[in-house]
Amino acid sequence: MSCEPQVVEHFYGVYLLYCKNPKYRGRTYIGYTVNPSRRIKQHNAGKEFGGAWRTSNRGPWVMVLTVHGFPNSTAALRFEWAWQHPELSRRLKHVPKKKTRQKTIDYNLFVLSEMLKVGPWSRLPLTLRWVDDDFGQSHSTQVSPPLHMPIVYGKVVSKKPEGASNKTDESEKAKNRGKENEIDNDAEESVCSICSTWVDKGDRITCIKLSCRLVSHLVCLAESFTGGTGMILPVEGSCPLCHSEVLWGDLIRKKIGCNMHYNGEEDDDESDYGDYSD
Repeated sequence: MSCEPQVVEHFYGVYLLYCKNPKYRGRTYIGYTVNPSRRIKQHNAGKEFGGAWRTSNRGPWVMVLTVHGFPNSTAALRFEWAWQHPELSRRLKHVPKKKTRQKTIDYNLFVLSEMLKVGPWSRLPLTLRWVDDDFGQSHSTQVSPPLHMPIVYGKVVSKKPEGASNKTDESEKAKNRGKENEIDNDAEESVCSICSTWVDKGDRITCIKLSCRLVSHLVCLAESFTGGTGMILPVEGSCPLCHSEVLWGDLIRKKIGCNMHYNGEEDDDESDYGDYSD
């Protein structure tokens, strides 16, 4: 196991805390951060120092694990929301509710394991990091990520690129207020069905059939439709997922109509809307 913290650039992570205070022992907290070493200090220092009110004066807290490798903060926040609310996430309808006598930490890890098996998360280059070695040794078998997701041990230090913004937790807290449902409900599949890489909102195109789950880069779908014929823009083609014959113009009209209602925002720092569970 690693002794020196690993330095990771462009860190967007979702973490799980465990309470070691005898009075509150066993409680957990799920949150999002770009700086895990700073965030755990804030949680243990209290809300006056940037910690969440749900964890304030209930420590000490230990950061059990982080899931990182998300392409941006929006993707991490969506993952955070679904992990907090598996009963509300449309991707996790198959996950049963927590049993009465089931420990919260065990249920959290069970939900995480199920999340990593479904799209779009199953296709992302995520890393599961056991920050606390003791928990990693005793609970590692409870989470089984896909083979392309490494399981690592040890602390991590985030490194912000030069010129990156440094928003305060309070500004992020205000910015994200009331957006928990929006994060997941607006989260259409965000990984291209054709090339399996991340699709930004502005470059995303979907099938005209509401029942079809296709999400693609504009260029990827255009190339799929033209099929190497040399055409610059296709006239029509077959959806690679539902195999429906669709007109390119109809796809573009749908895309333009969706984008007219979208005003995306980027989140660069902590969210104070982590899930606090008994």
